[in-house]
Amino acid sequence: MRDADAALTGLRERFEPPGDGVALTAATLGAHGDDAAATLQRAVDQWRARGDGAWTNAEPAWADYAELLGDRVAGLIGAKPSECVAAGGSPRTIARRLVAGFRRAADGDTVVVPEGAAGATGEEPASPVVTVAADSAGAITPAAVADAVTDDTAVVYLPSVRPWTGQLLAVDAITEIAHSHGAYVGFDLAHSAGVVDHTLHRSGVDFGVWSSHRYLNAGPGAVAGLFVHDDNADISAPARTAWLTPDDPPSTGAAASHAAEWQHTPVDVYAAAPLFGALDVGTAVGITELRAHSVALTWYVIGLVDAHVPDCHVRSPRAAERRGGHVALTHPNAESVARALDARGVAVDVRPPDVLRVAPSPYYVSHEDIWVAVDELETVLSTAAHEQPPDTDANPP
Repeated sequence: MRDADAALTGLRERFEPPGDGVALTAATLGAHGDDAAATLQRAVDQWRARGDGAWTNAEPAWADYAELLGDRVAGLIGAKPSECVAAGGSPRTIARRLVAGFRRAADGDTVVVPEGAAGATGEEPASPVVTVAADSAGAITPAAVADAVTDDTAVVYLPSVRPWTGQLLAVDAITEIAHSHGAYVGFDLAHSAGVVDHTLHRSGVDFGVWSSHRYLNAGPGAVAGLFVHDDNADISAPARTAWLTPDDPPSTGAAASHAAEWQHTPVDVYAAAPLFGALDVGTAVGITELRAHSVALTWYVIGLVDAHVPDCHVRSPRAAERRGGHVALTHPNAESVARALDARGVAVDVRPPDVLRVAPSPYYVSHEDIWVAVDELETVLSTAAHEQPPDTDANPP
């Protein structure tokens, strides 16, 4: 297994997963990294030393954070630097702003979203929304998208990876379908940025939104980001709010990208600072290597569960090109199983009612970690440990 984990050489020691066990929760929050912590501390030190002057005379200047970070994330999602920018506010709010702006620019009227996500339109409740249903396996297929998209479609907005199943959507095929009807297409990259080797620019995706606390390892509350394809540089963003005006925030005179026009609130310095350090690691390794290691780890999860844990069903696609960075396992008592695993030092997260989400980070999880985790899962189920009352003293305050 040492050769299989060659991608981890020099990486693991730069991260500190919680506890002494195995953390498989990258789909919720990446582990603490020394590099991210160092660049957060750098911002704190700049505040101490320069005060308000750090907006323009720190290195890097706080006022330039959004575009500097966008430039660096671009290479991990297959985009050009001019197309990316870090953005203040929640990913959901940023997405609604983008969907609303592109809808106004489109010839069509309706917005296509997954079932249960009508609120992503960013428009008044009466806005026309068409939903795409998943098939019996929980997958959103290009055929289903084609059935939902018409010449009256303005925007298609879908997740790149489905959180409940781990399915990686056919981004290229869906983009082609949307464009064939004159619609714009955007993707929620929350569960793929930093772990899937996207080619957003080449694929012609019109816009996207990502978060940085999962596979980009920038910590809780980390800054979000957005992508707007160069072909859409002439589309006007909705009016800004907060203090993003022509005169604020302070500027260093750096040229603004067209993507920056889609920001609506300022980037929080402390939410953005850790991403600099996290990207030092990610860009040094490269998305090709990270993706290859991620695919190997998730395939190992699937193989071991198939062979040793018959009580769990693998819900995620088995084909690597259809699978994101995590594996969804189903069990009727998922929550109690996860609690029993946690007591044994294995952390996974639960998505009700029955999904155990196993998300190994390619930065710090090894094949040996996967072996240990699945072995513990087998033990929990074979001994019915998950049926025992939880130990209320296991994690004292």
